[in-house]
Amino acid sequence: MADNAVPIGRRTGLRKAVATALAGVVTAALATVALSATVARAADCSGGYVGLTYDDGPNPSNTTNLLNTLKANSLRATFFNIGQNAQNYPSLVRAQVDAGMWVGNHSYTHPHLTQMSSSQIQSELQRTQQAIQQATGSAPKLFRPPYGETNSTVQSIEQQLGLREIIWDVDSQDWNGASTAQIVQAASRLQNGQIILMHDQYSTTVQAIPQIAANLRSRNMCAGMISPSTGRAVAPDGGGPVSPSPSPSPSSPQSPSPSPTPTVTPTAGTGACTATMQTVNSWGGGFQSNVTVRAGSSAISGWTVTWSWPGSQSISQLWGGLQSGSGSSVSVRNESWNGSLGASASTTFGFVANGTAATPTLTCSAS
Repeated sequence: MADNAVPIGRRTGLRKAVATALAGVVTAALATVALSATVARAADCSGGYVGLTYDDGPNPSNTTNLLNTLKANSLRATFFNIGQNAQNYPSLVRAQVDAGMWVGNHSYTHPHLTQMSSSQIQSELQRTQQAIQQATGSAPKLFRPPYGETNSTVQSIEQQLGLREIIWDVDSQDWNGASTAQIVQAASRLQNGQIILMHDQYSTTVQAIPQIAANLRSRNMCAGMISPSTGRAVAPDGGGPVSPSPSPSPSSPQSPSPSPTPTVTPTAGTGACTATMQTVNSWGGGFQSNVTVRAGSSAISGWTVTWSWPGSQSISQLWGGLQSGSGSSVSVRNESWNGSLGASASTTFGFVANGTAATPTLTCSAS
């Protein structure tokens, strides 16, 4: 039927229907383009992950502004909260979690813990655990000692409470009057897996966030979570950090290699230990692995894990342990803070290595 043969009223209705349908098609097409653009702008984290941390909150004068600025720049961070602040401002602690941040324990009153008795330290940490759990429903897994001061007594109580001690690799010096430019410069030194110390209460620290975000993007790095197992910055889902490596060329895109099967030493007996190695990430020319050391049926005061590489592998970065040995033979012993393990308790160290991913047979000896 020709258009001019249709009554005017019906003709108008048909035109409106066609216009509505076309509008729907256009809207769908625009949505597809927007989605494609979003995917195209997905963060490139091939340079690795860093841990942004903010101490001493929450506080009503700055925490909300800090959270909003982090969210606006698509950054996530770990907030080490003081227990009495969490007790006084539980809604701000919940806001941290709701904003996608992670929350850690920073003691109840921010004292010099190394000058306190065991019972006083226990109270400082335990009360903060309770305050944060009451606010969020979950107790923290990470602890940062005030001033970075720690000793074997502090570490023993941390272990009893299931807390991982987190210090820092880079100090922003925001607490010492650093300018926004100086804070940005400090953050630019962060390397894969490293952590920077910042604080909740300074406007200069908030003002530095957009430039920190831009610098990370320029280096293909992302803000990640801090692993309770290794104490290093990793992907937000808990995966291992990507080791710094050359950007793949378009003709040979980088793709993760399958993780080799973990190797486990024989079951430990009294006064013994086991060690398990697992490759958590690999790329052309390198890989990252974690090693879990577990005490046997009795407590141990120290451990050493040894192995021989099957090829030309060599460790380039190591955390949570001290390396010795030469050539293909590797020996890693505990650091001062993670050598003492109760019966069946465990700790983890990790490393980045050059060469093809491998999981050699491990031997663990205890003292």
